[in-house]
Amino acid sequence: MRSIWKGAISFGLVNIPIELYTAVRSESRISFRQLHKKDNATIKYDRVCTKEEKAVPWDEIVKGYEYAKGKFVVLDEEDFRAAAIESTKSIDIQEFVKSDDIDPRFFETPYYMLPQKGGEKAYALLREAIRKTEMVGIGMVTMRSNQQHLVAIKVIEDALVMEIMRYADELVDTSSFTFPSAENVRPAELQMAEQLVGTLADAFAPEKYSNEYRDNLMKIINAKMQGIKIEVEEPEEPEPTNVLDLMTRLQQSLEQGKKKKGKKAAAAEVEEAAPETPAPARPKRKRKTA
Repeated sequence: MRSIWKGAISFGLVNIPIELYTAVRSESRISFRQLHKKDNATIKYDRVCTKEEKAVPWDEIVKGYEYAKGKFVVLDEEDFRAAAIESTKSIDIQEFVKSDDIDPRFFETPYYMLPQKGGEKAYALLREAIRKTEMVGIGMVTMRSNQQHLVAIKVIEDALVMEIMRYADELVDTSSFTFPSAENVRPAELQMAEQLVGTLADAFAPEKYSNEYRDNLMKIINAKMQGIKIEVEEPEEPEPTNVLDLMTRLQQSLEQGKKKKGKKAAAAEVEEAAPETPAPARPKRKRKTA
């Protein structure tokens, strides 16, 4: 895998040369092309002027900011150069904050940071300092077309990970929504709901989960390649639980959860207690007599 950026982490007077590698994969996503229904030919998009109703060549296209409906300010390359932030090839850590103080909505895209030659010791030092203090480094970096990003540097296992963050004005203000009040939640209902959460509690194991929609799509694609049509049943729309039935549903869910947890624990005990199957004994060879 090739690095997507090379530079350095700077905190205080310490510089650590690093390389960035993407931490997530998009290859698992299924992509589609748009086709003409009657002949399966791919669709081509032309840049059409809405006023003249004809295609426009690239050299006649400019960028405009719409400040009001149908009103634009046109920007040229000189304007973009004037706004650009100088690329310093450095991720400048400006402060360290407690990881629990950061709203998860701010995190966007993660990247692995690997030390370049000569930066191994300083890399390990910063990693262990962040790990011990349970802090996250917050800084700025300029990369890709001089775009400036707010970033967080955190520790995951033995790696320093840089995560591009959203700016505060990118988050939707929750004051525009109305959420249910907790005043109508009765203590008995809350206690039972907490018990239900407890019965379903387990250590997070991401490998247990898979993208069923993607898997189903691939099954259908493979079947169609072989000329097989798969019949699909429409799922039933779940109905909201009636307020009067809430306690009953909670009780039933709790009993169901306890049964599942009991079966899981029993299976684990059986597996742990099961003796290892001994290897089959090799047949003894007869000694040759002279």
